[in-house]
Amino acid sequence: MSTAATADVRGAWMRRVGVLLVLAGLVLGGYVAWQLWGTNVVSGRTQRALVEDARRAWAEDGGDRASGSLDTDHGTVSAIVHIPRFGADHAVPLLEGTGDDVLTAGLGRFTDGAAPGGRGNFALAGHRVTHGEPLRDMPDLRPGDEVVVETRSWTYTYVLDTGGADLTVPFTGTWVLDPEPSNPVGSVGPRPGEDHLLTLTTCAELFHTDDRLVAFGHLVSRERTEP
Repeated sequence: MSTAATADVRGAWMRRVGVLLVLAGLVLGGYVAWQLWGTNVVSGRTQRALVEDARRAWAEDGGDRASGSLDTDHGTVSAIVHIPRFGADHAVPLLEGTGDDVLTAGLGRFTDGAAPGGRGNFALAGHRVTHGEPLRDMPDLRPGDEVVVETRSWTYTYVLDTGGADLTVPFTGTWVLDPEPSNPVGSVGPRPGEDHLLTLTTCAELFHTDDRLVAFGHLVSRERTEP
C-alpha cells in the first residue's frame, strides 16, 4: 500500500474515532444534564402530587384516623415535612424506607427508628442534589430552626440543636441512627436528656457521597390535627 493510501486509511479511522468521541461526549453531557435538572423536574412534580394526595386522603378519611399512612406507586407516605428555613412553601412527602425509589419521591424515614413524634430517634434522609433536592440547603440550617412534621392526626414540631453544617460523618458512621446517638469522636451530637430526637442526614458534598451532613433536634410540641 502506498504512503498516500496509508495516510487516507489512517485519516478515515481518526475521523471515525473523533465522531465516536463527540457522540460519547454528547451522551455523557445529556446524562449529566438529566441528573442535575431533569430528575429535579420529575421528582419535584412527584413530590407535589404526593403532598396533595396525602392531604386529600386525610381530609376525605377524616372520620377514621386510625392509620395515617397512604400507599402510593412510589411508596408509603406517612407525613409531610416542612422546614421553614427553606421557604414558607417548603413541603416534602415523607415515605417509609430509604431506598432509591423512595428518595426520588421525597424524604425517607429509617424504619428501624422512631415514627413521627415517637420516643427514640426519628431519623430522615434526603437528596441534596438531584431528585427534587429536598435538603439542598442543609448547610443553611441553624440551631433553633424548626422542622414541622404533619401527619393525619398530629402536627409535630421539632427544633434543631445543631446546625446543618456542624457535623460531617463518613457513610459508615451509623451511630447517628442509634436510638440514643453518641458521637465517638467529638462533642457534636443530640442535646443530652432528650428522648424524642430528630436526625436529618444528607450528602456532605454535592457531587459525590462519601460523607454525610447530619443535624440533630428534639421534639418541642405536638398539636392535634383537625379532621
